[in-house]
Amino acid sequence: MSGADLEGRLVASLPELRGKLKPGAVLADLTWFRVGGPAEVLYSPADEVDLAYFMRATPSDIPVTVIGLGSNLLVRDGGIAGVVIRLGRGFGEIRIEDGSMLRAGAAVPDVKVARAAADAGIAGLSFYRGIPGCVGGALRMNGGAHGRETREVVVEARAVDRKGKVHVLPVAELHYEYRHCGAPDDFIFTEALFKGEPGEPAKILAEMDDIAAYREQAQPIKSRTGGSTFKNPPGKKAWQLIDAAGCRGLSVGDAKVSEMHCNFLINEGNATGADIEKLGETVRARVKETSGVELEWEIKRLGVPR
Repeated sequence: MSGADLEGRLVASLPELRGKLKPGAVLADLTWFRVGGPAEVLYSPADEVDLAYFMRATPSDIPVTVIGLGSNLLVRDGGIAGVVIRLGRGFGEIRIEDGSMLRAGAAVPDVKVARAAADAGIAGLSFYRGIPGCVGGALRMNGGAHGRETREVVVEARAVDRKGKVHVLPVAELHYEYRHCGAPDDFIFTEALFKGEPGEPAKILAEMDDIAAYREQAQPIKSRTGGSTFKNPPGKKAWQLIDAAGCRGLSVGDAKVSEMHCNFLINEGNATGADIEKLGETVRARVKETSGVELEWEIKRLGVPR
């Protein structure tokens, strides 16, 4: 089925849909690597009600994939079949509640969570300044940085399931582990409630400045990268294992292991999704050979090869 055919089928099934459908959408423009094939159809929900309607009324044989800001994502060159959902403006609100609590939509960038918390004098959320994703991604991956993780600060999350039912999940029901959330895979997070503690805005902003300075000095944030490529194995640092395996600066086509921080892969120009994935698998093989450790991908890889 072509993207236009699938769009036509969806329009016929969803007469009350308010969000936007775009067949053949270029996903490379939405990922930080700037690689990957198209979405058969890209859907941007108007709000949570629209998303729930879409999920409830869309035929179950149509695959549904969710992406966020694309910062921790590798889309393969053949693109993604079915519908790709990307939350936008209707999921971008931030509200302060009860003094030290902050509610944010799933499309809010993590850095905006940190900034809003600082402005409101809420300490404990400044680590989000160091995560280049959005709230939905932080919820799905237990995003963390600088010694803190999402599971330490989230109170509850809202999500819509494949049948269009809305769930409110307290943190215990998210079953968090390192870079992993145990909520069902078909749950699409729409909102989160975070809790910090009272703090001085100037001190919180200074913490955020320190985090930003560290990232600029230690990570290739101005390159086309997907952030940390591999999870840290228990008791070890992925970058140290990669360095010890001689992979710093290794390249496949225009895909390269960053010389600044070798747990980052970068697109130096015209890399393909296949180049980046092959480079990552080469790094994994060399680390396994030299240390016996099998690195696990942290970056999400979606779609099919060309």
